[in-house]
Amino acid sequence: MTLTELKNRIRRLRFDHGEMTQEELARRVAVTRQTIIALEAGKYAPSLLLAFRIANVFGVKVEDVFQYSGDGTHAPQGGNAAPNQPAGGEGTPQDKSA
Repeated sequence: MTLTELKNRIRRLRFDHGEMTQEELARRVAVTRQTIIALEAGKYAPSLLLAFRIANVFGVKVEDVFQYSGDGTHAPQGGNAAPNQPAGGEGTPQDKSA
């Protein structure tokens, strides 16, 4: 994935929510203001956790903040993914303490 394939509406959402500053958003999602600047400029792709935190601040879904425009041709090859394996299936770590 290239960063040009990931767009976001963070700046628009900040202004739609009382002209929230980058500093305020950064504080609420536990990152630096520089991280918010890089996200808004499209120079940084957030972790999944950060994407959810940002969406939560604005009360929207992740898809309402971030839009992926790729066609799927950049998917990693030979990774650890098992697309046909059900959740909790073989190979998934289980909590043995229960």
